[in-house]
Amino acid sequence: MPNSSSISEFLLLPLADTRQLQLLHFWLLLGIYLAALLGNGLISTAVACDRRLHTPMYFFLLNLALLDLGCISTTLPKAMANALWDTRVISYTGCAAQIFFFVFFMSAEYSLLTIMSYDRYVAICKPLHYGTLMDSRACATMAAAAWGAGVLNSLLHTASTFSLPLCQGNVVNQFFCEIPQILKLSCSESNLREVLFLIFTFSLGFGCFVFIVVSYVQIFLAVLRMPSEQGRHKAFSTCLPHLAVLTLLVISGFFAYLKPPSVSFPSMDLMVALLYSVVPPTLNPIIYSMRNQEVKDAVRKVITKCV
Repeated sequence: MPNSSSISEFLLLPLADTRQLQLLHFWLLLGIYLAALLGNGLISTAVACDRRLHTPMYFFLLNLALLDLGCISTTLPKAMANALWDTRVISYTGCAAQIFFFVFFMSAEYSLLTIMSYDRYVAICKPLHYGTLMDSRACATMAAAAWGAGVLNSLLHTASTFSLPLCQGNVVNQFFCEIPQILKLSCSESNLREVLFLIFTFSLGFGCFVFIVVSYVQIFLAVLRMPSEQGRHKAFSTCLPHLAVLTLLVISGFFAYLKPPSVSFPSMDLMVALLYSVVPPTLNPIIYSMRNQEVKDAVRKVITKCV
């Protein structure tokens, strides 16, 4: 049986069995990728260039857009290249790099979403203290902490995963290198450490999710006390989509990483992976920013200057 020292490449899951469907998937993924690049790129440029958007909320949106760009650029380009060139191969080093950057961007993004919920809680529930609690130094520190947490979490999981002896072949049943799929290739008695790391990480993630939900509950209670019906509608229309995408990310991520190995089907695993790795980076620009008139005005200025 092969071991990790003899494996120089992995074989990823093909997106289709026929050449025509592979090309169809290539064009579909290319459209999604370009939409994510355009949306997040426009938001990053608009926030960076428009001084009116140099506030804590938009500073965090800028960081979110950058993380989304990194996240979707870690997985889709390789999947598109494999579909276009009719191959399944990814090198051992490429697989390790893909896992490192994907875990990094996803961990940092989840930390940032937790910070953003706190920012909205302070803005709506404690408006008189907002300037003190969310000054520029505090915002920079929190953003740096989110990126730093992503790096540390990624180093931990990548080092732990690729230190395992692999004795179940080199076929990864996913369109990108994913930790649960690599664990399936390891010797069953040796992967307990990484499983425990995953459980610990997702326990912290669940704690963050509870914090986010409690923050939004407090926001909703404060919004219900608003005298203006228009203000209530605006707050609900902004917060509910945030919670919807976050819930989708958490549920699909928990299912992908913590489900028993016996509950695994390639088509189901593929769908779940798309839900937590592709859908949020594509929808976040619409949900978090494009519904905001200030951001839309700034984006319009950027487009006008480019034209």
